[in-house]
Parts: sequence; C-alpha cells; structure tokens
Amino acid sequence: MNRGAAFMTDPILSLRDARLTLAGNAGPVEILKGITLDVARAETLGLVGPSGSGKSSLLMLMGGLEKATGGQVLALGQDLTAMNEDQLARFRRGNMGVVFQSFHLIPTMTALENVAVPMELAGLPDAFDRAAAELRAVGLAARMDHYPGQMSGGEQQRVALARAAAPRPAILLADEPTGNLDGANGAAIMDLLFGLRDRHGATLVLVTHAPELAARCDRVVRLADGLVRADERRAA
Repeated sequence: MNRGAAFMTDPILSLRDARLTLAGNAGPVEILKGITLDVARAETLGLVGPSGSGKSSLLMLMGGLEKATGGQVLALGQDLTAMNEDQLARFRRGNMGVVFQSFHLIPTMTALENVAVPMELAGLPDAFDRAAAELRAVGLAARMDHYPGQMSGGEQQRVALARAAAPRPAILLADEPTGNLDGANGAAIMDLLFGLRDRHGATLVLVTHAPELAARCDRVVRLADGLVRADERRAA
C-alpha cells in the first residue's frame, strides 16, 4: 500500500480544541487544555510525554472512553461528543480495538472465550472460528483452552491483542501495552501489534514511554501539561 497516499485521505480521527476537565478534591482539574489533531487512515501515531502530560486521557477521548468537556472529537466522521454511553459502546464495538497496560481478561473464561464472546455478543458470524484464527496468529494455538491464571503476563497480553484485533477494527488504540511486561515480552508484543496493524490495515494510536517504540511510528505527538508541544513525522 502507498502509505503516503493513504495519509492524504480524510482523517479517520479528528479533534478540534478538545478539552477534558475533571473534578478534583481541590476543584476542577484541567487534564487536556485544547487539543487540535488529525490522524490519517492507516497511520501509526505515537503519543509520548512525561507522566501526567495527558497522553492516556487523549487516547481515551479518541476511543470515546472519556467524553470531552469541550471541543469536538470525530472518529470515522462520527461525532463522539454527541453520543451517549450506549451509542459510544456500540460505535467502539464495531470500529475500535483497545489494548490496555492491564489485560482486562475475564478470569473464568478461557483464552478462546475471552476473544470470541465479545464478538458473539455483538452478533458477528463465526465468532469462535475467528477467535481461534487470531489466537493462532499471535502464537497461542496451544493455549486456547487455558484460563488467564494459567498464562504468563506476555501470553495474557497476546490474548488481549487477539481480542482487540479479531473484529477487524478500523482503529487500534493501545495504552502502554508493554508496561507490565519484561523487555523480551514487551518487544514481542510490539512486533505483534504492528503486525496486526499491517495485516488488517488498521490505524494504530499508541501511548508509550519507550523511545524505541515511538520510533517505529509514522508520526510522534509530544504532550506536556495537557497540550501538544511537538508533532513530528518520521522521515521517509
């Protein structure tokens, strides 16, 4: 695919003066102070910055997991700021895959069930066949019937990746997906995440503290104090 040509299309994510203010013990706290940003289809975007800079909050706005208290957030042309919680959940289910630092697997379900059941509840056809295929793709063919408690952290994150990618979302959002893993497992997970992006053609937005992971992205946005401080595209 001509990635440069892909970046010239309409943005898949678009934020206009997006703000997030949350209630704190001492009064309102401004988390994001006016973010204007476009993300192109098929782009990989790294969000970096010090702790407390607003990286994860920005990712949550993009996924409709937090609702902007000002401005506008568009995804696939849809206004997330105008949706209620049920509408946001349906939109995410059909269009987004989210991977967190914590794996968020259901402990009483096997790896196969953790991947398949969300698709089955969404009415997607062949949910278990698709789940099995995705688990094989992340190297867990022999672990499908294992429960999260029987798997290592790296294996659990692979299940979480498979769950996010199996519905073929247009947008993959990852919040420090290697934060709970050692170096070798973290590198393997990142290889898998970028591989899923390449295989399914999804847009990938990644929050990371690791410079080597940010360096793999097409573009890096640096945040500090709730504002974009730099927007850098990797040289071709």
